[in-house]
Amino acid sequence: MSFDVLAPHYTWLEAVLAGRRLQRARTAWLEQLTGCGEILIAGVGHGHFLRRCARRFPQARFTSVDASAAMLARAEIHARRAGIEPGRARFIHATLPDWRPERRAFDAVVTHFFLDCFPPDELADVVEALAAGAGGAAVWLLSDFAIPARGIARQRARAIHALMYGCFRRVTKLRAHRLTEPDPLLAGHGFTLLGRRTSEWGLLRADCWVRGGPAGFGFGMNPNAF
Repeated sequence: MSFDVLAPHYTWLEAVLAGRRLQRARTAWLEQLTGCGEILIAGVGHGHFLRRCARRFPQARFTSVDASAAMLARAEIHARRAGIEPGRARFIHATLPDWRPERRAFDAVVTHFFLDCFPPDELADVVEALAAGAGGAAVWLLSDFAIPARGIARQRARAIHALMYGCFRRVTKLRAHRLTEPDPLLAGHGFTLLGRRTSEWGLLRADCWVRGGPAGFGFGMNPNAF
């Protein structure tokens, strides 16, 4: 699986096909990273979230991991152009779950439009690896595509998913055939869902999870919230 072929085109493709929708999903829970000093971003892509987060939290340090060398190179170039000091951001070319973060080294884990790339058996290993790197009270921000539970919204989302997975499997050799729900895996590693926001008829979701946090603490499950 490699996104190298998409690397030169990813930013403009996202802009044309989704506008600002994906970035709004990525940043829906940005403020919940307040106070996080070490942030791990898995599947950093072109670094859109990295740059926004680095500007918002100038004292934070970032570790960005991506299996695509071409994507990672562009993320690093964009980060340097944005003025992010080399000492604040390191970039690791590695494939999960083969790469393992240092145990409990991070205050936050970020997986934006990343977990949906893995089939069920691989996803379990990926979540396990990332969870091992998360501290005892770590925040986990997640945004991704989703399938609503019922109605026209569900049928619409299933059709879009089928088209997306078909295209990505052909272009990038993506191994996943469909979306695998990550919630049970996150819960199994001690994370609690504090809030979920959705958009586009439930097609997009943005979650905030906290390890050991109280369920539903103040954030709510607001539809169409970004």
